[in-house]
Amino acid sequence: MMPKISLCSRHAFLIRAGKASSRFNGMFTRDVTQMGARVRAGLHTTIYIENQAIPIPPVADAIEEALKRGVEVVILVLAPPEPHVREARWDPSRRLLFDRVGSLGQYERFSLVGIAAMNGEDARRDIYVYGKLMLVDDEWATIGSCNLHSNSLSGHTEMNASIWDATVVRPLRCELLSEHLGQDTGYLDAREALQLYRVIAQQNRRKREVGDPDWQGIAFSLDPAAYGNSR
Repeated sequence: MMPKISLCSRHAFLIRAGKASSRFNGMFTRDVTQMGARVRAGLHTTIYIENQAIPIPPVADAIEEALKRGVEVVILVLAPPEPHVREARWDPSRRLLFDRVGSLGQYERFSLVGIAAMNGEDARRDIYVYGKLMLVDDEWATIGSCNLHSNSLSGHTEMNASIWDATVVRPLRCELLSEHLGQDTGYLDAREALQLYRVIAQQNRRKREVGDPDWQGIAFSLDPAAYGNSR
């Protein structure tokens, strides 16, 4: 029996063994197909992702195609990554995973970021990112339990809700970025907001590197090519 979902969204779907349940598969497929067609037509300008895992190669390939079309992309991940991810970095069989994410760093419009808050002792502590969220422009979002790794996408049982409603998605983007950037982005469109995100995250990274905790907001940029490099 499908669980009852009470959420301000158009559709909800269960992912079991990598496939949406039959009850909601038609809804989910239609939304994704429409979204994909609009992206391929160049109608979208921004993708914002929060995820516990870096994207597996097929997802990274799709992100690169979007970047080639000029889409602004921000991906918030764990910083530093979990120990098993750092170990995987040195596993030759997992090299493609890290190489594909690293290659995204060649695009100016791509940002891989982490977040760190003040710890009450005039220093910053990294925040564990557990969210699984994607926003496309200020129009569409998916929120749930699905990570961008192969287990979630091809083995585990996961649940996400898709939301195609600008009156929900835009306020969510503004609230998230207000926390991450320490600045209201309600006066900006989605593209301008992610461009500002990139600038502030880069500034905060430079401060982090010299041990200065006086940041704007909590986001800082990461080097995609070096993600997981330290054991």
